Amino acid sequence: MYDIVIRNAKTRKLKGLVDIGILDGKIKTIREKIDEKGSTEIDAKGKLVTESFVNAHLHLCKVYTLMMMTEEALKDYHGEDMGKAMTAIELAAKIKEKYDEKWILPNVRKALRMAALNGVTHIRAFADVDNKAKLEGIKALIKARDEFKGIVDVEVVAFPQDGVVREPGAYELVREAMKLGADVVGGIPWIEFTEEDEQEHIDKMFEIAKEFDKPVSMLVDDAGDPGLRTLEMLALKAIKEGWEGRVLAHHARAMALYPKPYFMKLVAILKKAKMGVISDPHTGPLHARVKEMIEEGALVALGQDDISDAYYPYGRNNMLEVAFLSSHILWMTTSEDMEKLYDMITVDAAEAMGIKNFGLKEGNDAHLVVLKEENVLEALRNHDEPEYIISHGKLVDKEKFRG
Repeated sequence: MYDIVIRNAKTRKLKGLVDIGILDGKIKTIREKIDEKGSTEIDAKGKLVTESFVNAHLHLCKVYTLMMMTEEALKDYHGEDMGKAMTAIELAAKIKEKYDEKWILPNVRKALRMAALNGVTHIRAFADVDNKAKLEGIKALIKARDEFKGIVDVEVVAFPQDGVVREPGAYELVREAMKLGADVVGGIPWIEFTEEDEQEHIDKMFEIAKEFDKPVSMLVDDAGDPGLRTLEMLALKAIKEGWEGRVLAHHARAMALYPKPYFMKLVAILKKAKMGVISDPHTGPLHARVKEMIEEGALVALGQDDISDAYYPYGRNNMLEVAFLSSHILWMTTSEDMEKLYDMITVDAAEAMGIKNFGLKEGNDAHLVVLKEENVLEALRNHDEPEYIISHGKLVDKEKFRG
């Protein structure tokens, strides 16, 4: 007897239709025909069954705040080849003067309900920590993380958005956030004014990561400046501290402007650090060199980044939609490209986040979606919510999250 049996499932790797048996939260059996019954039986009817979706980058404390401010930050972030990205961040920071867990939490819940409906079972979620935001975003995200546990797993990142050196008190606030229960130490070293301060930013956040034995996620080189080098700084620090495989970089948009020889050296360093890069091509006019990184064997995945905030007006916590947009922006339109895009919102994103036992394989944790389509092309074309979602071996009640 299985907890769940998915019958007549089409997969991305296996020939023909298969049955998938789930027991005690695990994928117990994948074979042509399972004779035993399941407490819950799902007929996939020949539709595609894959791993669930993973969103490795979302500023969850900011969701649905666009309506609370002017569009000046949006204009600066998207305009002039991102030359005014720092100005945009400073303008967007004004909203944090109003930060309060009481209004942040309902917004967060709304975004996580959308994640549940769209088959996103894992999110790395950033919460700003600074003298304006205090710990209000952290408190809201921790509360929501606990509420959605087992349905959408949320990793809370303590994120010093306004800097560490240029924002006195941020270091102590990040430490306090880790004491409260945050899961990941964040950072944004490129926001500092000098290279020395950028290095100090990275060093200070690693002090906290080592103290609490936590992974690290940092937004790097997120502006139209070919001189930015904080991605390299971060990778070298990961190697020096023995944090290989525990550090994740986000954005790296200045990479688009790097000369080829430096780019190739950078990729070699990234691979040595076992460090992935999360790209969000849809939220800015520059983006990391995704296709070239893939060609060179570097780990790269996609993230939602923002949902209706000062940097991006759209977003539904729908990773198929993110991959659909990226297909156009990156010109990844062949069948091979589409399969890779699908990896970048499932298995590659899970690897980048360090999620263990993830993937459609016997013995792994059962995080699966049954799509309404038969192949990746149609899944990307429609970017519709899955027919069924399984998280931690349990069928998600989608009706619970509507409205």
